[in-house]
Amino acid sequence: MTDSDFPVLPMPAEDTEMEQAAAKARQTFRFFWREMAWEQRRIVPGLELAIVKGSFWDPPEIRAENPGGFEVEHMWLVEVDFDGLQLEGTLVNSPHSLKSFREGDRVTLAAKQVLDWMYVIDGHLYGGFTVDLLRSRMETAERKRHDRAWGFDFGEVGIVNLVPPEYIGEPPSRRKGFLSRFSSSRPAPQDYSLVAATEHPMSVNMRDSLDQTLTKNPELLHETDHRGYCFLHQLSLAGSWDGVDICLKHGADPTKAAPNGMTPVALAKCLDWNRVIERLQQTRTSS
Repeated sequence: MTDSDFPVLPMPAEDTEMEQAAAKARQTFRFFWREMAWEQRRIVPGLELAIVKGSFWDPPEIRAENPGGFEVEHMWLVEVDFDGLQLEGTLVNSPHSLKSFREGDRVTLAAKQVLDWMYVIDGHLYGGFTVDLLRSRMETAERKRHDRAWGFDFGEVGIVNLVPPEYIGEPPSRRKGFLSRFSSSRPAPQDYSLVAATEHPMSVNMRDSLDQTLTKNPELLHETDHRGYCFLHQLSLAGSWDGVDICLKHGADPTKAAPNGMTPVALAKCLDWNRVIERLQQTRTSS
């Protein structure tokens, strides 16, 4: 992937609509991370693209040496990781005037720096709040050129879906065809409350297999990933109620802190996984 694959568009210094779009992206970031967490467990990759946009600025001493440059630039990251405290990724943009960053750098972001997120499954794009706003400001021809450049189905302007519709029991999305232009029906916005209340299908499907695996190999409960996170830490951050429930039934410690000091409850709280929080707190209360 190159810088030209992810064009950076100039933003007005004061743009209330863009600020609101970025706020929605931060509020729903948990669904991006949930998909990323399950992607790491897939044998066959399911994501065609997974990117996060963040805001970046030079430290004051470098900024002082470049008074005519942009104070803040918005750039995209791939190969995204998240530990509950900060996000990490690889820059795919070359900054216009910032001096502290280069395309290909591995960088970290605080939550407040996240401006947008997107992932693609089967050609359909999910997320992209600021991108949807930018598309709404384009003329039809310009929007078509934009969409062709990305090569994905962005859906209808003004509708930002968080997950594939089949995740919440709706018919799968279909790519737009020639006849779609003659249809008078407009897709309905996705019910975000239903998305939040519905378990990820991989979480549901792996419940029995995880139970059987931990029954045969209980030591796996303590196996850790590259961050030092055990299964319970990983599944708490990913919002997997089923996974957390099985780990707790096999004796996982809900009070054990990860290397960065975050407990399973803290990991679930940082992304507002309320059902997972309740399940973890039930075990802490009863123990």
